[in-house]
Formats: sequence, structure tokens, C-alpha cells
Amino acid sequence: MSTTTTAVLVPLLPFLSALAGFLSGRRVPGLVRPLAVLPTLAAAVLAIVVACRQGGGDALDAATRLTPTGSVPIDLALHLDGFAVLVAVLVGVVASCVQLYSTAYLRDDPRYPSYAALVSLFTSAMLLVVYTGDLMVLLVGWEIMGICSYFLVGHYWETEAARSASLKAFLVTKLGDVPFLIGIFALAADAGTFRVNGILSTAAAGGLQHPTLVALLLLAGVAGKSAQFPLHTWLPDAMAGPTPVSALIHAATMVAAGVYLIARLLPVFAASAAALIVLAVMAAVTMVGSALAALAQDDIKRVLAYSTVGQLGYMTGALAVGDRGAAVFHLISHGAFKALLFLGAGVIIHAAGTNSLAAMARMNGLAKRIPDAYWTMTVALLALAAIPPFSGFFSKEAVLGAAEHAATGAAHGIPAAAAGPAGWTVLIAGLVTAVLTAGYATRLWLLTFHGKGTEAPDHGREPVAINGVLWVLFLPTAALGLAAWKLPDWFDGRSLTPGLTTSVLSTGCALAGALVMYAAWRRTAALTARTPLGAVAADPDAAPAVSEIEAIASHEPAYGTIAAAPDPADPGRLLLGPLHRHAVTGFHLDAVYSTLLVRPTRAAARLARFLDREVVDAYVRGAATAPGLLGAAVRRAQTGNVQTYLGALLAGSVVLAVAAVLVATGA
Repeated sequence: MSTTTTAVLVPLLPFLSALAGFLSGRRVPGLVRPLAVLPTLAAAVLAIVVACRQGGGDALDAATRLTPTGSVPIDLALHLDGFAVLVAVLVGVVASCVQLYSTAYLRDDPRYPSYAALVSLFTSAMLLVVYTGDLMVLLVGWEIMGICSYFLVGHYWETEAARSASLKAFLVTKLGDVPFLIGIFALAADAGTFRVNGILSTAAAGGLQHPTLVALLLLAGVAGKSAQFPLHTWLPDAMAGPTPVSALIHAATMVAAGVYLIARLLPVFAASAAALIVLAVMAAVTMVGSALAALAQDDIKRVLAYSTVGQLGYMTGALAVGDRGAAVFHLISHGAFKALLFLGAGVIIHAAGTNSLAAMARMNGLAKRIPDAYWTMTVALLALAAIPPFSGFFSKEAVLGAAEHAATGAAHGIPAAAAGPAGWTVLIAGLVTAVLTAGYATRLWLLTFHGKGTEAPDHGREPVAINGVLWVLFLPTAALGLAAWKLPDWFDGRSLTPGLTTSVLSTGCALAGALVMYAAWRRTAALTARTPLGAVAADPDAAPAVSEIEAIASHEPAYGTIAAAPDPADPGRLLLGPLHRHAVTGFHLDAVYSTLLVRPTRAAARLARFLDREVVDAYVRGAATAPGLLGAAVRRAQTGNVQTYLGALLAGSVVLAVAAVLVATGA
């Protein structure tokens, strides 16, 4: 079988799995789990085969005309280069792990058949985005991911949090997709093609007439899909969905799609110094702001959500300084260890019966109850904090090294006017974020696994399907950094190995952040002896998903908000001080959007409703009333009495005769 045929099967198999699941899931329940797991696993194996065959060599392109349009044609095209094949391996592996994990996590869920089919469809759409060489076909996968995300985030539709989160995620990402679509059309109008190769050739030749406008329009869509400032607010709320969904969509796939798109079209962005500076500022604000917000969250999954936003900021920062190899390296590394963290969080929520870090800080022995999650998550948190020798250290170092090169004038492929400002912006923000990342990672680890208080409930060992997945993802989390010396052959050839200066600085920042958080925890730990905050809805006999639903539903009634807890023993509260109340709400961006967008939109809707009902409908009602009144008047004259009719006829004749005489005499 040729490489092209193999590559076609990679997105096709999950699509067929989704189709079969939708058609037969409820009729033949025994086939649901095999249909969910086996095709996705086969797609992952085939993606690895494609990657091995491509081997980092010349890009492989294949295309067939999908439809003539009368102007710019649309092609069903494949573009397989080192970036595409490695990202496809990540998507396939994480999707397979999520499907396998879900068989146990959602084992008693009556909606599991539709859930599994949606995950398969989502996986197929993401693989289509990765492999396609045509922007219109990419847009199809892009939008399918959006609608699947809507249904998957709202899977626990019984809870208000899930219903509002799914709608918010859909609307905010669509807000970015509108300019994104316009940007695709503008780019195709300049380049004369939707094919990525043709667009890149035009950009390299300086043939783009509006590079800044096109780049900024595309950037709006990327900001929505990849949860970058200012369109990132949907991602923390999306944690109301099932934990496996968070591991797939909000760690390794959909949120990475925007980063991958910029990496594919980097020469388009590099044609505009203004666009690169905007990208760098967006990355810097996203990194620092999300890390501060993560320090204040009480929901363990919201901590990881804000962490995801910040790590995506590192990736967009690497792209802003012109190094897509570093960006995609961090994308792959982060996808592995963040998926592990999310799936591990699902185990923790089941074992503790709560998603609240404040409640976990008042439990003793949780680490002993779930040793697999404890050890794998410990390594994943070290990778997140960029502590050597784990994968996150090497990939984050590649980003910071690229920023240092740009700041010192050694960047390649981007305008000199953008290199210095973008480089310094990303480098400084990256180092500040390194301190904060290590801080919130340490806080999560201490509050979760080193609580003091009542004994944690004993649920027994988690199923093999859950623990086994954690150890599978542990392998790339621990060892993927070793690929830093090999990946340049797959990417652009630029070195991804750590540099001395940035290695020392970032590791020092990470250690400082961890130590400061540890000291703050030691200072506040004694306060956990007070009465535990809120309620823990532990149910030893229930499936993990049931514990998660109960945790989501009980957090706001217990603490007054889905994000925070009034916990004086929280070291994050101590370190943030007055900033805590702002950070816990994401710096009030939702309130800003409500004031600037939601309220005016609702006011305009109320005005339109008033005009429709009281003005337009008044004319319509008036047009109907006048004939009605005339009809009523005429109806009164229709008595059915012949004498009356003759009298009226005679009176009318007299009136006409008198009128005729008056006219004739000239009176």
C-alpha cells in the first residue's frame, strides 16, 4: 500500500467509525466499544507508518480536483511533511488513549454511544486538518471540530455549567471563525489558489498584496480556536465537560489546530512585521495572564485549562519569532503531558469525590489510594514546570532559545523590524511565565497529594483501561525531550537543543517558583485543620463520570462560584494577595465582554422586538382593522327586510334626482 493511500486511511477510519457508531450504537450496544477503540487505534498505527515512511524527507503532495468553482478551484489535497506526519501521530495516539480511557470512565453512561461516535468524528476532522493541503478542505475539518466540541463539552447537559459552557465555547470560537473565513478568501484572492503550496510560493515571491490584513484576519480565527487572548475565555468553562474530552480537545487537538495552521502558513505572517508583533504581544499577554489565573483556581481542571492557554501562548510566541520547529515541538510535547494531566485529574476527581483543591487539601492519603495517577502526574507536572530532564524542559527551551535568537538579531525568515521587539517580548514573558507555571504546578501537587485531614475514601484500584493509558502517556512525557537532537531533520533544520543561557535562566525561574510556592504552602498548611470547606460527594460504587458530574454540580453551591473557594489555607491566595480576586475571574474579561458585547446585543434585540411588535405589527394590525370596521358597518345595513331595502333605494333615488336638478340649474 502506497504512502498516499495509507495517509488517506488515517482520517477515513475514524470517520467510518463515527458513521457506524451513529447508525448502530444504540441498536447493537455490544459493538460500541470496539467501534470506538479499534478504528482509532488502527488510524494511530497507520499515522506512525506514514511518519516512518516520510521520515523527515521531502514533502509528499497528492491532489485531485474536488470541484470547479469558476474562479479559484478547490482540491482534495494531501501535504505530508515532517510537521504534518508527527502532529498526526500525536493526534492518533492521544485519541486512542482517550477512547480506551473512556470505555472505563463512562462505562455506565447511557449516552456513551453518541459520545464515542463524536470523539471519532472529531478525531477524523483533526486529522483532516493536519494532512490536507487545501485551505477550504482544512476549513471543513476546522468547523466539524467546532460542532463536535459543542456536543462533547455539553455531554453532561443535566448541569447548568455544561450547557452554558458548550454554548459559550461555540459562540466564542465562531466569533473568531468569521474573520478567519474572510481571511482565507482574501488569501486565496491574492494567491489565486487555496492550495497551501501555491500560497507559500506566492508569499515567498512577495506576491501577497495585503499580507497584514490577511494575517490579522487569520489570527482572529487562531485566537478563538487556540484559546488565545482575548478569545480564550471559553476554555476554562469548557472544563464542565467529561475529563477525557478535555484531554483530547483541550490539550492535544482542537486548541493546537490554530498553532498548527500558523506553522503551516508562517511565511504569510512573516511577510508582515506588524502581524508578527501583534502575535508576540498576544502570546505574552496570554502566557502571563493565564498563569496568574491558574494560581487562583480551585477546580483542578480549571488550573489545567488555564495552564493549557499559557502553554499555547509559548507556541504562538515561538511562531512570532519565526521558529515553527520550536512551536510544533512544544505542541507535541505539551499534547502528551497535558493529556496525561487531564486524564490523571479524572482519576483524582473519582478518588476524592470532588474537583476542589481546597477539599483535597483536607484529605489524607490520596496519593496512596491512586499510586498510578500520583507517580505519572508527578512526572507530568515536572514536565509542565520545565524541569530537566523531562520533555517539557526541552520543548520550552526550544521556544525560549528561539526568542533569544530573535532578540539578539539572529532570527531567520522574519523582518528585522519585528525580530527585536517580538523576541524580547516573548523572552521576558516566557521567563516570567516559567516562574508562575512552576508555582501553580507545585500548588496543584501539594494540595492534591499532600493534604492533611480526614482519610481519603477508598475506591479500590482504577480499571486497567484507565491506569494503562496513564502509563502509555507517561513514556513521551518522560522521554520525548531526547528527540530534540533528531527533530530538526523532520522540521526546518534549525537546532532545538537547549542553549546554556536560557536553560540556566528558565530552570532557575522554575525552581524559584516551586520553592516560593512550597514556602507559602508550609506557612498556610496549618490552616487546613479548620472545618473542611464545602461538601465531598464521594460515591465509592459509582462510575468515575458520576463523581465528576456530582463534583461539577456541587462546587458552585458549596463555594458560591465554579472557579474559586474562600480558603484561607490556599498558598495561591497568600502569594497573589489583592490580585487574587481579579485572577480568579480571569481578570474580569467575561464581565468586560458582557458589558461591551452581550448587553448591547441584548438591548438591540429588545429594541428590534419592540419595533417589530409595536411598530411593524401596528401597521399590519391597522391594515386588518380598517376592512373589519368597514365590514361591520356594511353588515349592519344588511337586515334582510325588503321594505328597508326599497326605502333605501327610494331615498337614494330622490337624492340623486335632487343632485341632478341642482347640477342642471347651475346652483
